[in-house]
Amino acid sequence: DLESHLQRCQQLSVTVLTDHQDLNNTELKTILNSKAPQQYRIRAKLRTYKPQKLYQSVKLHCSKCNSLQEVPDADDFDLILQGSAVTAPNPELHSASWYDSVTWTTQDQKQRKIAIHFVKHDEMLQQPEDTLLMIEGGTLKEVWKLTKRFKCVIPVRSTEDNLELLDLSAPFLLQRNIKYYGCKQCSTPKPIRSLSSIAAEQRPSWEPTDIAQVLGIELLRYVFIMKFTLIDGSGALNAYLFDY
Repeated sequence: DLESHLQRCQQLSVTVLTDHQDLNNTELKTILNSKAPQQYRIRAKLRTYKPQKLYQSVKLHCSKCNSLQEVPDADDFDLILQGSAVTAPNPELHSASWYDSVTWTTQDQKQRKIAIHFVKHDEMLQQPEDTLLMIEGGTLKEVWKLTKRFKCVIPVRSTEDNLELLDLSAPFLLQRNIKYYGCKQCSTPKPIRSLSSIAAEQRPSWEPTDIAQVLGIELLRYVFIMKFTLIDGSGALNAYLFDY
């Protein structure tokens, strides 16, 4: 993996960056005193790299406000789900023209009330692998079980007259094992009924970008970021890696 590869690089006396084979090697001192942008080929040693643990390199990036944030912990999501489960699903919001609802009460001590709303297409339910559903009152374990069978899962809660998204600290959408987040600063969440416009399409694809758009969510992208410090005796140069 990359982490062990970087550790091996640190142990070598010299690391050679092999891009730009047609160029002669340039000292870091010369590069630091030159104006960008230009292309160089260098011969340097890797002094340090950050972060030290590979998983810490993955961040969430908003292309609109250019902010970077840490990927929330699964425990944070679980706490938000637990908090939303305190309020029982509103029966008046069960089953509408564009979704069918199923409800039940858990057999445990808490006797939680859970509601699952299956979005319909042409007044019919789609195949599970093509279905988007919304869940109220579910635990993290229950949400993950649903993602294994259905295409998209959106955790929601009910108000007096609407279904709405949870706090944007939680993922607004889960697809297989991927959690999709929205930017708190740039998003203006819309009522869940906005999803009915996608359900009415000829072939609803339930793509995360389309779902985010109709729900007024500015989608955060997962990015990979690292910082390398390179030295060659003439100077030290910081190199940054930033990519989707």
